[in-house]
Amino acid sequence: MKTGVPAAAGAAATGPELSGIGSEPPPEPPTARRTSVLSGPLGRHLGLVAALVVLCVIGFLTAGDRFGAGSNIRTILTLSVVIGVLSIGMTFVIIGGGIDLSIGSLVALSSVWATTVATQSLSGSWWPMVMVALLVGTICGVVNGLFIAYGPIVPFIMTLATMAAAKGLAEVISAKRTQVIRDDGFKNFFNGDLFGVPVQILVFLAVGVIGWVLLNRTTFGRRTYAVGGNPEAARLAGIDVRRHTVGLYALMGLCCGIAAVLIAARTNSGSSNLGLGYELDAIAAVVIGGTLLTGGRGTIVGTVIGVLIFTVLSNVFTLNNLDTSTQAVAKGVIIVVAVLLQQRLARSSISP
Repeated sequence: MKTGVPAAAGAAATGPELSGIGSEPPPEPPTARRTSVLSGPLGRHLGLVAALVVLCVIGFLTAGDRFGAGSNIRTILTLSVVIGVLSIGMTFVIIGGGIDLSIGSLVALSSVWATTVATQSLSGSWWPMVMVALLVGTICGVVNGLFIAYGPIVPFIMTLATMAAAKGLAEVISAKRTQVIRDDGFKNFFNGDLFGVPVQILVFLAVGVIGWVLLNRTTFGRRTYAVGGNPEAARLAGIDVRRHTVGLYALMGLCCGIAAVLIAARTNSGSSNLGLGYELDAIAAVVIGGTLLTGGRGTIVGTVIGVLIFTVLSNVFTLNNLDTSTQAVAKGVIIVVAVLLQQRLARSSISP
């Protein structure tokens, strides 16, 4: 005798492809098919690429050859690396129905802990610095996940508390001073080139590819969409929602550790002031990339394009000598417009 499966669990586990068994769906009219393509991931990505192209055209028109210079393109890509790595981790958290406001402080804490005199003196290699940064970030992410999943504490409150605590701990460890990196091998490797491409950009590409595979080709990724879309249905389908939530925040912490390594190499230091405001930039890039703040939908490709849009926009502002206050206002307006467009697309995808 077969064991019964709750209806909600069955629907969540089998997916929509089995929901139409026994009936032939009516053929879609060409207009409806075009509409569904444009409102799907491909249409959203094309829209983001079009927005990026428009920004580049504006950059050429307003800044001329300075924008199109090879050195400026390299600057744009290099500046997008740290926020890009953080945004990929944030994409997983937001698709899973959460949020993480502590990432800027976790970057600062990881960089400070990795650049203490004790850590730099562990051996003659710079690998302990990298491992300490990754370990500190991951442990802090696990702590966030445990309190959010098993507390339970609302993600916004928990990560806000972690943001304050991690910032304070970084200031205590560093005594509010900048810790200079003495290992030339560390600086030379992460600020150097490999096959003519900056190592930092290669790290960003590697994180992006691994993130795409993890989200689209593994059980972990499918469960992330399920947990963010409907946690109760995911639980009935047999997914351990709380353990998966801990995994998502641990992944976010690992990305913070990677970002700390990259920014420490770029600034040649570890400091409690590193990562200031990075949480807002990462969330903004993820939202611009089309990930729903309510969870259950988003793509790594969209996030990467969102990061590039955000970085190109900042670059155009800088080349046109706009002050940081004006840039902040413009970014805020863009985030609001992106969220409004998201809500409109979400309503249009739900309505028949």
